[in-house]
Amino acid sequence: MITCTHDTAVVILSYNGRKWHELFLPKIVEQAKDGYDVIVVDNASTDDTYQYLLDNYPTIKTLQIAVNHGFANGYFEALKQIQAKYYVLLSSDFEVTDGWFPPLVKAMDTHPQLAACQPRIRYWREREYFEYAGAGGGFMDNLGYLFCRGRIFSTLEKDEGQYNDDIEVFWASGGCFMVRAELYHSMGGLDHDLYAHMEEVDLCWRLKNAGYSIGYIGSSIVYHVGGSVISYGSPQKLYYNFRNSLILLFKNEKTSKLLWLFPLRFILDGVAGLQLLLQGKFKETATIVKAHFHFYKTLGTWIKRRRENKKLITIRNHEGIYGGSVVWQYFIGGKKKFPELKWEPKKL
Repeated sequence: MITCTHDTAVVILSYNGRKWHELFLPKIVEQAKDGYDVIVVDNASTDDTYQYLLDNYPTIKTLQIAVNHGFANGYFEALKQIQAKYYVLLSSDFEVTDGWFPPLVKAMDTHPQLAACQPRIRYWREREYFEYAGAGGGFMDNLGYLFCRGRIFSTLEKDEGQYNDDIEVFWASGGCFMVRAELYHSMGGLDHDLYAHMEEVDLCWRLKNAGYSIGYIGSSIVYHVGGSVISYGSPQKLYYNFRNSLILLFKNEKTSKLLWLFPLRFILDGVAGLQLLLQGKFKETATIVKAHFHFYKTLGTWIKRRRENKKLITIRNHEGIYGGSVVWQYFIGGKKKFPELKWEPKKL
């Protein structure tokens, strides 16, 4: 068991991540002067990452996971071994900036009902733009589709200071995710069976269903490389996108809504698969079919999780859910940027 000397543990999950540590760990360690412990969790790397950490960063704390069962499981196993007031789950391909940490911890200290939060996330390769994984805060539409301020589907906005505020969101990015440790554990933590992708949204939804809020803190800035483990646009990414979206809804949505939403989502997924088929993207179409098949095959697991989640529900917090369809607005209405939705999130 690792007991932190500060209130916050910045926990970096790493798989063959030496090149990212060479680039980004020096700044993370230097900024620890603002009051956090740095812990790197090696998720069964097959290269010399762990030895590199021991040789070059003897003062930071390290953990090893014996077998890699995915991103969610890596954190699920690691955080059971770390005692702190707050966790920051930080992916190894993130670059932090001067003063990135104090605004996050200040928000958590100031707002007792704030269960988790994220900073402003820019794209490392094109630094003026927001990044896919979190951008200016995460939201969900009425049909269960996820989007962000600064990123709707494939459209990235340039960061021109339009999202420098602090707001309540529906979900915070798992790439740089600050959460109260006690709540994290009491809510069951990340669902390790999701493997990767949307596991942070699932946790945020459980926290929201228990009456807590999720925040975005615009004065904290980090940069994300993105796609370093599961590349954007890959069949693997497509698989987890479709499968985990179904799981997310099934585990957390109200029964009365699922009765009409699930059939509609099956139709919409079928339309997406047909479009890919007509484009000659046979592998991608097969991937969507595979995602649905695996969801049905493991339905017993998700029924059990749904029952477990139901016990934790108190007052559902619906802040951060857009009442319309972002799919319709984007593809039919031509509204590619968040301000065009004419919808304002709640300020913290």
